[in-house]
Amino acid sequence: MNLKFIVNDYVLIWNLLFQASINEKIHKLKQKLWINYKKEYNNTYRDKELILKDPKNFIPNDDTIYNIVLESKEYEAIKKKTEKYRNQVLKIWDENKKNTTKIIKSIMKTDIKPYQVFVVAEELDIIDTATPKDSKVNTIILGKHVTQDTSIKLLVEIIFKILQKEYKKYKAEYEEIVEAIIELAILNELPTRLTGRSYYLTGEPTLNYLKRQIYPYWLMYLGADKEEMMSFMMRDKIAFDIDKYAYEKELKKQDILGFIDFCIRNQKYIIKIKELEII
Repeated sequence: MNLKFIVNDYVLIWNLLFQASINEKIHKLKQKLWINYKKEYNNTYRDKELILKDPKNFIPNDDTIYNIVLESKEYEAIKKKTEKYRNQVLKIWDENKKNTTKIIKSIMKTDIKPYQVFVVAEELDIIDTATPKDSKVNTIILGKHVTQDTSIKLLVEIIFKILQKEYKKYKAEYEEIVEAIIELAILNELPTRLTGRSYYLTGEPTLNYLKRQIYPYWLMYLGADKEEMMSFMMRDKIAFDIDKYAYEKELKKQDILGFIDFCIRNQKYIIKIKELEII
């Protein structure tokens, strides 16, 4: 998996202007701009899609607001801090890239598109994947506080948001099944392998029941045989009666899309099973 971490002035400025103010100085700068350049401020709001279509080559039709911000001491301080944050996130990725990429490939059994991660002020507390359809690059905007203790959590969240975006348009009528499977792959299995501690049944609470129904087939997809399933159940604190499930040996040959298709085709059979319990 290829992630490139970038600080881009236009992406950073747009988010400082149109997300919640991160401090009093930025709030006052925004107020000043709004009072003195209301028309230009409003027009700048429309730039988001244009910026993200081609971030490297974006040129604003009106650079009034951007120039004022670029020349301000408030922005100079924030950009310096954002560069430092970018280096911190890049270091975390570099330290975990090889192992994380190997695990993702093993779980998904398919390649993930490269993404440019535009780093903004961590105080914004956002991960935004709203890339225009005709964008020249795959982008994600990142501004989340991170410490050494939460570094793996941040990586998992970035990857999860990317894959949510990648599979969002996949048969929209089956949105919950797709979402449940992406959670099993990235919010559950990925951090479990990275840390050696089970993260199963974390994620969106409303998907827990569906994920428990899919879980036996998920283990087959991962390649667990009937004997190994017992250790997985104990690890993840999810119990089911193995003998009530026909072992689908072809699942381990499928990639994630093949597994999604299997669950969609067999959803009535999978979801009607109710003999599951958390132990």
